[in-house]
Amino acid sequence: MNSSDKKYSRELADHFFRNEYGKIVSVVTKYIGTNNVETAEDIVQETLLKAVDYWQHHGIPNNPQAWLYTTAKNHTLNILKRKKHKIEYESKIKKESTHLELQNLQITEDLIKDQQLKMMFVCCHPSISENSQIALILKILCGFSITEIANAFFTTKDTINKRLVRGRKQLKTSQISFDLPKNHEERLNSILKTIYLLFNEGYSPSQQNKVIRHDLCFEAIRLGEILIDNTHIQQKSEIYALLALMYLNTARFESRNEDGILVEMHKQNRKKWNQALINQGIEYLNKTIKENKISIYHILATISGYHCIAPSFEDTNWSEILMLYDSLLELQDTPLVRLNRSIPLAKVKGNITGIHTLLDLKANSDIGNHYLFHATLAEFYIQEKQTRNAIESLHQAISLCNNERDILQLEKKIKDVSL
Repeated sequence: MNSSDKKYSRELADHFFRNEYGKIVSVVTKYIGTNNVETAEDIVQETLLKAVDYWQHHGIPNNPQAWLYTTAKNHTLNILKRKKHKIEYESKIKKESTHLELQNLQITEDLIKDQQLKMMFVCCHPSISENSQIALILKILCGFSITEIANAFFTTKDTINKRLVRGRKQLKTSQISFDLPKNHEERLNSILKTIYLLFNEGYSPSQQNKVIRHDLCFEAIRLGEILIDNTHIQQKSEIYALLALMYLNTARFESRNEDGILVEMHKQNRKKWNQALINQGIEYLNKTIKENKISIYHILATISGYHCIAPSFEDTNWSEILMLYDSLLELQDTPLVRLNRSIPLAKVKGNITGIHTLLDLKANSDIGNHYLFHATLAEFYIQEKQTRNAIESLHQAISLCNNERDILQLEKKIKDVSL
């Protein structure tokens, strides 16, 4: 195999590591127990390492996914044969024929969905703290690296490591059943938060300087669809709302990227918006009406819906969006929500009102440490032809920004303002 083929093999293995990691961990965990999740992860990691080596020397198999599952299954069978695991699972093997069942296991999409759904609820067991729940799902089910989870939480890698250690310890000691719990509704909140974090990491990546990471966004949507498809979950309003939000935001993907630079909504070509995805998002949003419940996902999805159906940025129903943000503040009164609210506020009451609102927010919170604050303030100054203040705010935003993608966008704006 030449160097080009080897490079392709490694890239393909990386692709499967991201897309198949959580699926295989979920399937393996059913057979070795939730208290051995770390062992399941080790099996999958060993499988991926073997794939890289084998594919580089022998070429990529016709069905790479089947190759991975077969290899992982064989690793799992070997684990079950080892003495320390054989003793632990001897009675279970006799009762349920686990060993034979695993040997004859046929991997199907329905099986994978079922096991991943159960793994989501395992990770969100009440004995595990919410922070650890979300970290576990991102690591085990979604294959996130420690760095990516840290960025999603706006915290350090050491903190995430500690959360994962605590979460895995609870999985090991709590003897959590792999069956779907009867009181599963109470665990949905953490699952939905995790899916939303996953989507946001794809929609506005903290790593790799990409404008969009489509793989993460579609993985988040896939996990949401798994929840919707399950007949055991009766109250689905929040799931529909979150899926609506993700579909509506996904519809704008093609217009957000221009030569690697993020394009702001008011400059986007709306003809590039995907109408089929918008229709799917609106369909999910309409389904939320059946249940008398309002969550942050309902409000954010409705805001996104108003943007998607507006003929232009200026002709958007800003008054309705402002009222929706006021409702959102009742559920989630944070500096970031108030920052986002300043945009429709400025559209309804003028840019000067927006400027004063942001300056007051800065005086009463730490939002001034976030580059988005200064970028938003700069936009108001630009609209008011206050060029000097705009450039000063843009430079301040750049000084606080760590992502090259966003820095390029801010630098381009400085050039445009200076013309």
